[in-house]
Amino acid sequence: PTFSMATRLLCLLCAAVAAAALAPARLAATHTAQLMRTASRSGTVCMGNTNDFKVGLTIEFDNSVWRVQEFLHVKPGKGSAFVRSKLKNLETGSTLEKTWKAGEAFPDAQVDKEEMQYSYDDGDDMVFMNMETFEEERIPRADIAKNDFIKEEMLLTVLKWRGKAIDVQVPKSVQLKVAETEPGAKGNTAQGRTEKPATLETGAVVNVPIFIETGELIKVDTDDRKYLGRVN
Repeated sequence: PTFSMATRLLCLLCAAVAAAALAPARLAATHTAQLMRTASRSGTVCMGNTNDFKVGLTIEFDNSVWRVQEFLHVKPGKGSAFVRSKLKNLETGSTLEKTWKAGEAFPDAQVDKEEMQYSYDDGDDMVFMNMETFEEERIPRADIAKNDFIKEEMLLTVLKWRGKAIDVQVPKSVQLKVAETEPGAKGNTAQGRTEKPATLETGAVVNVPIFIETGELIKVDTDDRKYLGRVN
């Protein structure tokens, strides 16, 4: 059939009106789908603020993941309080000094945790294995805090962000053998000396009482790098 120009224009106008009416619904559906994808990928986002800062805390901003290495709350005589921080990017290894407003909010990094065993070194990387699937993950040694307290076959929690292994949680206390330390000479206590350096089997160096000898098993606080006691 032959349509007049007026009829064609009327059809085009009706189509445009229908499309405009459907646009908000389509936009809402698209937004909902994006939210569902985000939720399924990362779960509920937990927010923190600068009052929650602690060394080792993992946070997200600028579409990347960072670990808090240092921080200082500052309350000047005039003006608003703020927080100075030093952060390490767990993707690139770069560091950043950032100043925050006191109480400023940020999203906690949504990380997955997986128990893995430290297997061996591969160049500058530490290799960890899932003992159920035998899958391996490599993390640069320099990116792992307290790496000098990790020994072979130690079971640890590996942190993953967006599917990538980014860090390892080293326990607050570990038991390690003393690989080398000088003998505790008689008279040291009388001279005021009560401690001496000791190199542990993993290479970490801590101060121990002068009576500790090479080969002894000791317990160490990995956060403060302090001797906690002998292990019987």
